[in-house]
Amino acid sequence: MALQTKARARAKAKKKPPAKEALEITVDPGPGVVAAVAVELAVELAVELAAKEGGTVLADGARDGAPLVISLTVSRADSDEEKPVTVDFADADRKAPRHANGTDIPGIATGWKIDSAAAEKTHTGVWLLAEPLTLAAGDTLTVTLAGPKPFAPHVKISPFAPADFAAGEWMRRLAAAFAAPGPDAESVLTEAWLTAGGGDPAAAAKLRALRAEQRGHTEGKTWTMVTQAVAPYPIHILPRGNFLDESGPVVPPATPGFLPGPGVPESGRLTRLDLATWLTAPENPLTARTFANRMWRLLFGTGLSAAVDDLGAQGEPPSHPELLDWLAVEFRDSGWDVKHLLKTIVLSAAYQRDSNGRPDLAEIDPVNRLLAAQNPRRLDAEFVRDNALSIAGLLNPDIGGPAVKPYQPPGYYVNLQFPDRDYVATPGADQWRRGIYSHWQRTFLQPMLANFDAPMRDECTAARTVSNTPQQALTLLNDPTFSEAARVLAARLLATAKEDPARLDLAARRALARPFTKKETESLTRFLATQREYYQGAPEDAAKLIHNGTAPVPPTENPAELAAWTSVCRVILNLHETITRY
Repeated sequence: MALQTKARARAKAKKKPPAKEALEITVDPGPGVVAAVAVELAVELAVELAAKEGGTVLADGARDGAPLVISLTVSRADSDEEKPVTVDFADADRKAPRHANGTDIPGIATGWKIDSAAAEKTHTGVWLLAEPLTLAAGDTLTVTLAGPKPFAPHVKISPFAPADFAAGEWMRRLAAAFAAPGPDAESVLTEAWLTAGGGDPAAAAKLRALRAEQRGHTEGKTWTMVTQAVAPYPIHILPRGNFLDESGPVVPPATPGFLPGPGVPESGRLTRLDLATWLTAPENPLTARTFANRMWRLLFGTGLSAAVDDLGAQGEPPSHPELLDWLAVEFRDSGWDVKHLLKTIVLSAAYQRDSNGRPDLAEIDPVNRLLAAQNPRRLDAEFVRDNALSIAGLLNPDIGGPAVKPYQPPGYYVNLQFPDRDYVATPGADQWRRGIYSHWQRTFLQPMLANFDAPMRDECTAARTVSNTPQQALTLLNDPTFSEAARVLAARLLATAKEDPARLDLAARRALARPFTKKETESLTRFLATQREYYQGAPEDAAKLIHNGTAPVPPTENPAELAAWTSVCRVILNLHETITRY
């Protein structure tokens, strides 16, 4: 069972002027194992005392919202030295949220901000140790509480550290597992045994890693904006447009009078479900036609009607009206199956044509509205980055999880300081996840995305602008993501092929899906020679280039060679053909 001790607890104040006092609670539990420490702020017992003190239960925290910072140290009986105890994770049953860089700070290991809405309720925080702590006779554990002055703190310790450690629950969960052994209790007991230092240390380390990954994905949950249903407001015809005059008749929800509308339900009031049913009714062709036209644009670059945001009498008439109608009916009759519509289009002869324009149609059809060829077009901003990472072999295909922060110039958010924040790029393999998971800050769009025409998302964008600017070439050369991708690709070429021609051929096939022409090979070979000569004479520049980004640099006896090939790969990733879909 879990061991709870408050034996010989003593509190002493340590003066740190002008900062607030820090409270130390030292526990001497005797020989045993400690895997978790709980600090309970028994507020119900301290309300009367707090009133006498002339403030709230956490008077200092209530004034300035400062977090309570708790640290752990251990003192051995045979030594006068205090050693810090590493905490793996900490959380509390009640806490006020804290934020950094616009996102929530999980847990309370770096600070416990008390929930003022529950100021008169007991708060319990639990600190899980990174490694179980074995105490001998005479060893003591000290809990230091710095920051707001807490009332009536209680310290509890346990040899077990289950993941579900909400106040009281982490003890009752173990007790129930001991009392009723079985398949459900087995996992609880195994987890507790591993966290208490029993069993295989490698298995315990793997368990901690899995827990950290689960917490990093917020256990599959994410914050989202929600609305609460309330009684609908009555909408009146406004006399002379005066929104304060509600004397006009009430107007119920309905479709425009010149359109055939849905029947009035028995409730007497149409709802949003009625609107959705009306929009997708078999007799309404516009919804299916609009979606089919947008899908065609995604695959061909231009819709059958180029005006994808105004498919009607005021937009451009479809170039192939019968085809658009057939696709709309196919989509509707398939049960609005998007995959079926996508498969139908990509298996068509029109989609599978090559992108070489026909000279005989150059004057008749300069923009290829007759679909005699496929339309080459530059990749969208997110795909430009994904494409470079994929060519280098860095792209992380994991699905789901929180947003990641790609590399970004320091100080880019200097005008977005409410509150003050420091942008920290996501470390590890998550840095190379697909662009769909990139952190998106409206009005301060990530520079690489902005340079490649990604929209700000302030307003709906049915069709993105596609530009060709010098900033794009500079981004592909100098952005840390592309420089890192070039270096990883260069290392792969050096490890896979031994001769320069073979390496160039491999790079061409990975980036362009074709071999280089003789002229391209000669040009790149000359460039490679100049880069070798430069970096052999500038080893500091070579080291700086190959250590750009966080991807591990493979051991190499010739950094100048890796730097030279990195420059070549930067050129290849910058080719127009590399970022163009043909």
